Amino acid sequence: MRVILAQPRGFCAGVERAIEIVEKALERYGPPVYVRHEIVHNKRVVETLKAKGARFVEELDEIPDGAITVFSAHGVSQKVEDDAGQRDLPVLDATCPLVAKVHKEGQRYAEKGYDVILIGHEGHPEVEGTMGRIPGTVHLVSDVKDVQALEVHDPDKLAYVTQTTLSVDDTRDVIEALQQQFPKIAGPDVKDICYATQNRQVAVRELAEQVDLVLVVGAQNSSNSNRLREMGGDSSVPSYLVEDPASFDQAWLDGVQSVGITAGASTPEELVLELIDKLREFGDIELSVMDGIEEHIQFKLPDALRQAAA
Repeated sequence: MRVILAQPRGFCAGVERAIEIVEKALERYGPPVYVRHEIVHNKRVVETLKAKGARFVEELDEIPDGAITVFSAHGVSQKVEDDAGQRDLPVLDATCPLVAKVHKEGQRYAEKGYDVILIGHEGHPEVEGTMGRIPGTVHLVSDVKDVQALEVHDPDKLAYVTQTTLSVDDTRDVIEALQQQFPKIAGPDVKDICYATQNRQVAVRELAEQVDLVLVVGAQNSSNSNRLREMGGDSSVPSYLVEDPASFDQAWLDGVQSVGITAGASTPEELVLELIDKLREFGDIELSVMDGIEEHIQFKLPDALRQAAA
């Protein structure tokens, strides 16, 4: 059986930075280090950091006074940051710089008196953080129907931003509907879309053309992993989300001669390697990596950790 690995797959620079912040904080300050929300959406990552002394909480009131506090890669609302400041919690902000960029774009529009439309999924931590970062009126839309139901203050003073785990393809229909309904709407340049989301979706689409089955290694609550699985299915290739090798179903291999594997942006490579070992239990495999973009982007650590390292 042929097994082809997507390129790129797995960790993006924002995820690598967030995990490194927790690890460096544990080294610098010692355990426990408190992390508000899962640092990234992956159980293996969370459990590994727990074993090193990280403690994950949902709200700040679960964190003792004076404890080192990390905000997750998804970002937090201004209220959460203000509450941490009022308690003088020593905070390390692991918000992905691309998410922070969306916050700043939304704030810039709001300061000009614009209504801001956020294209994203209700309930996602990044969306909650972004909505809580933009002053003034923010409308959340997920699809074209939401656009049709919009009521705004002034159609001539309107702008949109997007959740970073949505690609150009994910948002195209919604943006077109917004532009049709509100011709003067302002929005970010296409180049501001998260590079990692776009790259992984392009890769899985190409992968699906070469295989009989697509396996996406990622967590059930990972937005970008679920979207990768959906895109495999959109290509009429059976596609499944595999949280870990134990959740793999041998029945998926019936009549399959080639398998494509990719991984969400919050998935460690070790889970991909474990899935490959699982496939070897069912016979010999011929392993290859498809041609694709090699990512070399790195984001700086917070000043406190960089100064400590220096």
